[in-house]
Amino acid sequence: MLIDNSKKIVIKLGSSTVVDKKGRFKRNWVNSLIRDIKKFKKDRDIVIVSSGAIALGQNYLKIKQKKIKLQKSQAIAAVGQIHLAGEFQKVFEKHNFKTGQILISPDDTEQRRRALNIRRTFDNLFRLNAIPIVNENDTTATSEIKYGDNDRLAARVAQIIGADTLIIFSDVDGLYDKSNKNKIIKKVDNIDKNIYELAEKKNNSYGSGGIITKLDAAKICMNAGCHMFIANGKKNNPIKEIVKNKIYTCFVPKISTLDARKKWIISSLNSSGKIYIDEGAALALLRGKSLLAAGIKKVSGKFNKGENILVVNESDKSLARGLSSFSSLEIDKIKGKQSSEIENILGYPSKSEVVHKDDMVRL
Repeated sequence: MLIDNSKKIVIKLGSSTVVDKKGRFKRNWVNSLIRDIKKFKKDRDIVIVSSGAIALGQNYLKIKQKKIKLQKSQAIAAVGQIHLAGEFQKVFEKHNFKTGQILISPDDTEQRRRALNIRRTFDNLFRLNAIPIVNENDTTATSEIKYGDNDRLAARVAQIIGADTLIIFSDVDGLYDKSNKNKIIKKVDNIDKNIYELAEKKNNSYGSGGIITKLDAAKICMNAGCHMFIANGKKNNPIKEIVKNKIYTCFVPKISTLDARKKWIISSLNSSGKIYIDEGAALALLRGKSLLAAGIKKVSGKFNKGENILVVNESDKSLARGLSSFSSLEIDKIKGKQSSEIENILGYPSKSEVVHKDDMVRL
């Protein structure tokens, strides 16, 4: 199987795979997962991305209500995260594995400097032969600034560390075929309209993020050159199960010639704004040129220099994603102007490219 050849593997565990319906940590299941890891880790680097902090926190605090306000859920997550990390440490230590905890917020992966810092932390944990246990930092994340589900967080981590494989253990066997609810789609090479239509099918019973976040995660992985699997996490020894029975959906990555920086750019979870360009500028982008002010028609959204933005045509079709060399306010002043005019308009020297080709990936 493909994962036998993987050197770096990220394993994402949903709340239902690590916490039972009574809010208790599923030690027996996690022990079976670790036995699988122990058999097949060898020289591989393994990362665990796990949900479950809020569920454990609610159980500990004896809070049974389902709908909880954001501020309260942040406090519950703070309590539950200690228990989640503690439980993982106990079971991994029994198998002679060291663990380290990493809590990540969207700013940590969406800002290049911080993303590189995260990568260094992972690399150092691998050198220490420790398994990173990762979760979103729900104690500070707001509803406006969240991954939405740990599926996307796991994919972003896989991209940043250069993982070969991401395995998402869910409560189903994979992505079901819309024509046959008992048939699993074995392989997905391209996430198109037909794949997105599967998100509307009721026979896909995923966790809190649903199928949409898993497709978002798959896009990130495919662009980053990483295989992604959706498989059943209900049974004990889940890795052994998927290797033996081959029941899963595998999202196959595109052949990518992008460097690490461009993989990070294209895998961004969102964009701070949009730059609308004319037909001439669009043709220049197709030829691999940088985006100049002269071809810009308008700008939407507010963003600062260096932020991730989308470049679209006048019909709002996405053409490229990149890092802007100017703020949205500056672009609004120089749009449609020649590069030689920019310094006089802004009153200070600057780059001539609004988005340099080295900071841009065509979509």
